Amino acid sequence: MNKKKIVIIDDEEDLCHLMKTYLVELNYDVFLANTLGTGLTLMKEVSPDIVFIDNNLPDGLGWEKMDYLLQAYPECKINLISAYKYLPPELTGRTSVKILEKPLSLSTLKNYL
Repeated sequence: MNKKKIVIIDDEEDLCHLMKTYLVELNYDVFLANTLGTGLTLMKEVSPDIVFIDNNLPDGLGWEKMDYLLQAYPECKINLISAYKYLPPELTGRTSVKILEKPLSLSTLKNYL
């Protein structure tokens, strides 16, 4: 049985490593990127089952890539990370897109897998 693959795109490196440690213990393959460009390239290479993507990244806004991600990875669960809870109207009703509000709690991370 193949492990599910997760890509985390967030410029907070400590958060990425904490999430990775937790998710690896749950038997996921986890890949990290700290910029939007690196993350999108990584997604092409990995073709993840689940992605966690921050909005404010050093090289752009992660949420602006939602249309692309939804089209390129229709089976992927997309989790938007932000310091404030806001779902853009164009994403309302999309069951494959969820919002995680920072600060994150590892105990609630299971709800987004």
